[in-house]
Amino acid sequence: MESLDRVDQRILALLQEDGRLTGAEIGRRVGLSQPAASARILRMERAGVIAGYRAVVDPAAVGLNIRAVIRLRTTHAQLSAAMHLAAQTADVTSTLRVTGEDCLIFDVHCVDAARLERVVDSLARFGPVTTALVLREYPCKPLTPAASPAP
Repeated sequence: MESLDRVDQRILALLQEDGRLTGAEIGRRVGLSQPAASARILRMERAGVIAGYRAVVDPAAVGLNIRAVIRLRTTHAQLSAAMHLAAQTADVTSTLRVTGEDCLIFDVHCVDAARLERVVDSLARFGPVTTALVLREYPCKPLTPAASPAP
């Protein structure tokens, strides 16, 4: 997609703050008509800049009281199997493949410590794991598109 101008960037920031804003409200906030704002949003959706919309669920409100980050150090031969297991484990909510000593980092939400233990043990068959309990999550900053190179 061609570079995003400041209006596109403002629209992205607004949608990251509240994905339920209407085209009319976004247009009002950025100084465009509703059709013009909606056309920009559609263009960014079609280009893959806006990848989707979703509800953000409070884990504690649905009984998932323990959150942990699990780091796994494994071999290249075991990597695919470990990622497959993580994909099949409902408690694993995201997986990152990383460089460094660890190979994979899993974000895990569990109902209790016993369930966390089972998740850790299932991943540990692929190599050493390190587990850290999450005490608090701080708000994420919205993504800001990379600046276009100067002409």
